[in-house]
Amino acid sequence: MIAFSTSDKGGTGRSVTSSNMLYQAALRGLNVCYLDFDFGSPTSGAIFGIDAYGRGTTSERGLHEYFQGSVSEPETVSIWDASDRNSIRNRPAGTGRMVLVPGDAGAGEFSGPFTIMADRCRRLLRWASSEFDLTIVDLSAGRSFALQLALAVTGGPDPVVPLSRWMVFHRWTMQHVVAAHGLVYGEQGILDTGIKLGHDKETLLDRVRFVRTAIIDPNAPDLAGLRPPQLTWLSERNTELHQRAGELQLGRTMTLGEVPLDPIFQWHEQLLTDSDLYGRNVANKVTVDRIEELSRRLLDDDAWERL
Repeated sequence: MIAFSTSDKGGTGRSVTSSNMLYQAALRGLNVCYLDFDFGSPTSGAIFGIDAYGRGTTSERGLHEYFQGSVSEPETVSIWDASDRNSIRNRPAGTGRMVLVPGDAGAGEFSGPFTIMADRCRRLLRWASSEFDLTIVDLSAGRSFALQLALAVTGGPDPVVPLSRWMVFHRWTMQHVVAAHGLVYGEQGILDTGIKLGHDKETLLDRVRFVRTAIIDPNAPDLAGLRPPQLTWLSERNTELHQRAGELQLGRTMTLGEVPLDPIFQWHEQLLTDSDLYGRNVANKVTVDRIEELSRRLLDDDAWERL
């Protein structure tokens, strides 16, 4: 399974949620891979706790150099072995492989024919599909080169893999809901660009789901300290958001899942391990449970059935 993670805006929690979904899949015994296609800001190494790759690799063998043709194969990193966090290096029994393919630190603009880079992308994704049960490709935000590249190799008469899925992340705010709608349904969005690159519209739409992040439940006990007018306002805004999301085709049937607003992600984007949850007691179990559910639903065909 190849899954693409994208968003129209930055700051949606796309990378940290995707990384944790991958981690949860590895804990279930799946062999997993993370491709950092956020070429301008390849920071996934920091989320996995690998300080040497916090801003991408300096080996000049990252994904940017691979697409430029400077190397025949990009660098791969075993996250279990390379992480600086003890809670990750102490790999639990029964877990699957967890591999990062990093971007290049300080990479600039791309040059060269798009068709050649698309061919390299096909080779890369075919390799990932054959080696791993799940590969998550973290695309940069917006209508990016990475998004166009991913759509080019997954459409047409010879798609790179028989099945790919698309997760579109957005925070639970009116501006982010509108932006996510535009990225999927708008001009030069996923559907518009995908059709031009050989995708069937309905088939592509069946492979798109939204992921809501930074959700605040107006009825949550930890909001009891707010004044009654504040709670009423939050509840009214939440109702408006649900209504607007439905109008913009981001309703429940198009949503893969939700992740609550979590303090740990506000201050430090990282994998949530058992040490965070049960040892130091800094992670919220509801957040871990929601991400684990997302990780399962990503691979569950029933979760991708549209009503």
